[in-house]
Amino acid sequence: MPRMIEVEIDSVRVSLTNQQRIVILKEKDQERYLPIWIGLYEAEAITIALQKIQVARPQTHDLLKTLIQSLNAQLIQVEITSLSDDVFYGNLVLESNGVRSEVDCRPSDALALAARCNVPIYIAESVMHLAGITPEEDITEMNGGDDEEGAPAFNPSDESLGVFENFLQNMDFNSEDDSSDDETDETGDNN
Repeated sequence: MPRMIEVEIDSVRVSLTNQQRIVILKEKDQERYLPIWIGLYEAEAITIALQKIQVARPQTHDLLKTLIQSLNAQLIQVEITSLSDDVFYGNLVLESNGVRSEVDCRPSDALALAARCNVPIYIAESVMHLAGITPEEDITEMNGGDDEEGAPAFNPSDESLGVFENFLQNMDFNSEDDSSDDETDETGDNN
């Protein structure tokens, strides 16, 4: 089993360039982040759970939570286990009658369920190494904007993940508030 790193959902953001949603996961004990592109509906499902918004009827992830409970099972944790061809893969880790099982699922669905069930979220260390971002702008700006070897401060660890670069360079990682100029409400208007 790969070494796992515990994270929490930092925020759900909207890219102004293409209106796609990104969930930002933050490592528990470090300033390291993992951005994952997600769909509009999954972003809404995660946001509703995080903000504890009451809905008139159960959403799909509420149904899944109820189904797991009605089968006398318990969601123990969710995992993001791998990254292949820019696609993240995840698992739900369930326990029923003392037996643990893993169910393959999209990370966005796993995160929406984790937010409802208040369970830990883990990322494989290899995934965090490939796609994790450590904000260095604040440190390097004090040193003239470049690192010790003269390279630009922001370098994604994998060129194929460079699509996050513009979005993340404009993101304020130190903000306590989940709202930002990069977010829009459900009508598409800026907040």
